[in-house]
This record gives sequence, structure tokens and C-alpha cells, in this order.
Amino acid sequence: MMTSQKQGKLICVGTGLRMAGQLTPIARSYIETADVVIAAVPNIFARKWLQDISKEYICLLGHYSACDEEGKNRRDTYRNMADTILAEVRAGKTVCAAFYGHPGIFACISHMAIADARAEGFHAEMLPGISAEDCLVADLGIDPGRTGMQSMETTQFMIYERKIDPTALLILWQPGLAGELSLKRFDTTPAKLQVLVDKLARDYPLDHPVILYEAATHPLEQTRMDTILLRDLPKASLQQITTLVIPAAFPLKLDQAIIDELNALPETMEISEQAA
Repeated sequence: MMTSQKQGKLICVGTGLRMAGQLTPIARSYIETADVVIAAVPNIFARKWLQDISKEYICLLGHYSACDEEGKNRRDTYRNMADTILAEVRAGKTVCAAFYGHPGIFACISHMAIADARAEGFHAEMLPGISAEDCLVADLGIDPGRTGMQSMETTQFMIYERKIDPTALLILWQPGLAGELSLKRFDTTPAKLQVLVDKLARDYPLDHPVILYEAATHPLEQTRMDTILLRDLPKASLQQITTLVIPAAFPLKLDQAIIDELNALPETMEISEQAA
């Protein structure tokens, strides 16, 4: 007599920045009903809350201690975290992997785990969460649609040839790790920040105001929204969660040739009538 074996399943959810009000109902439902919740959530109160409402809880944060070992880098740590998630899926469990903010934004662990699970024939999906960018837009009163928005990781911006448009908003994530190429440290130095400033100075005046942003993660915490001059960035205090927000430095300039080309086109109604 053959017995049916339970199929493993992976759901990656985001807890938002302020869990009490930013966890979606469907994410909470998966957290409460999954066989096991595996989480990488730094806030101690959020972790306690997850432990209380889940059937079984596994914390991934202990893997970060491996970064202190000689020769270990963050990629090894992230791989180990993804493998921890996959082990539970392979055991036939419904696994809810919970991540701070949005599970797919600056969260390579979830992407690795989902790709591996799907490659092995398991059902795996990601549900959106409220990210640091969502909080940033609300807290700073920024409309990305007004001038357009560019968004990238700070070290990526530094080491690749990127074309920046200074007439649009620029968001640089993780400036607190600026220029850290070893993948073994979780900080930067004033010298590396100066390299960042020098590159930004190709497109922005050194006296251009920029904003250091850190979203509040609980009601008693203050949101950081410090405005400084670009030239002063190397002297600023930066954390891993700090985001560098660079408003547009110059006004948008009309492309008159394109405008003239568009105005010279026949009206939509005329095109429709000809097609009919």
C-alpha cells in the first residue's frame, strides 16, 4: 500500500518596517498557519511576536556570526541561510520565510531559496511587503513621479560605470557599506565615503543638500531625516540601515525635438479612421 507524502511549500513574506501596522493580512495568515516560520528579522520585539504566533520558529540571524570567521564572506552566509530554508521545504513542510521590510528587496536569501525550491519541483512564491523605500517616500514627502527616480546600491554605483541623471531623484542604499569589497565587514570608512563623494561630484555640486534617512521600526523610535551638504558626507554618522537620498540638482530640460516630432504626428482619431 502506497502512502502519499506531504509536498513541501515555500512562501516568502515581508514583515514591513513597523510590524504592528505594516504586516499584510495574507502575510500574517501564512505566518500563523505554516508548519515552520524561518525568519531574518533584526528587531527583538518583532522576533518575539513571530515566535508567539508561529507553530515553530527558526531564527536565521545566528548565521551572521560566520562572518567573523577568517575567510568567510557574506555570500557564504546568505547561501547557508537559503540552505536552512530549503532543508525544511525538502522535509515536506509548508515553510513561511519572513524577512524585514519587503522579502525581495535587498534580500538575496529569499530569491536564492525560491529559485532552488522551484528548480527542485516545490511550490514557491513571494508576497510583497512594505519596504524602506515605501516608508522613505511617505516620511520625506517625495513623489518619485515628479522628476523620476534612480535607485541602486551604493557600492554598485561606485564600482560600475553608471550614467546618473542629476535632474531626477537618486536613492543610494547602504552607504554605510560604501566601497566595502571584501564582503567581510559591515561598515565603511571616511576615505571610502570620500571616493563616493568624488564620484557624485561629477554630476552634483559639492554644496548640494542630501538627506540621510533611517526609517523608524517601532512607535517610540524617531525617523532619521538629516539634511547635510554632499561634501560633508565623509564626516557623517552612518549605520547599516542608513539610506542616502539625493534630490534633483537641476530642473528638467525639455527635449524640443521630440516635442516637435510628437506634435507633427496625426491625431489618434485620424489614425483610427484610416485603419477602419
